[in-house]
Amino acid sequence: MLSLVTPGFGLTIWMLITFLILMFLLKKFAWTPILDAVNEREGKIEGALAAADKAKEEMAELNAKNDELRKIALAERDAMMKEAREIKADIIAEAKTKAGSEADSILVSARETIQQEKAAAVGEIKKQVATLSISIAERLVKENLSSNDKQVALVDNLVNDINLN
Repeated sequence: MLSLVTPGFGLTIWMLITFLILMFLLKKFAWTPILDAVNEREGKIEGALAAADKAKEEMAELNAKNDELRKIALAERDAMMKEAREIKADIIAEAKTKAGSEADSILVSARETIQQEKAAAVGEIKKQVATLSISIAERLVKENLSSNDKQVALVDNLVNDINLN
């Protein structure tokens, strides 16, 4: 028969009792702080991951806002450039119109001045021609009427012309 107590059985019981006491002491004094530390570390890691996810979402939102602001800024820039081009075209057109009207008024003024100077020159020429004609006629009359025979012949011609008419 086998006895319940074998030479190694007592040692096994003492080892089992020591193991159970050690487990109880570890559970009471070591496992709780270790598990608390592990749980705390796990909470910190989860918090850090949540913060990283939140930061990632915020970065995505900021990038989206930046893209939207960039699009708005580009649209505003394009609108301002278009407006500046239109203003430039208006200024150029206005300057051309103004220059054309000024050129027309200068031409009209120059034509009027030329007509006035032409009329003055024609008037002056007429005066000089009249003066020269009178001077020439005066000399001719003096020369023709210098002798009595010429005067008598002139009077006879005039009388004959009057009688014929």
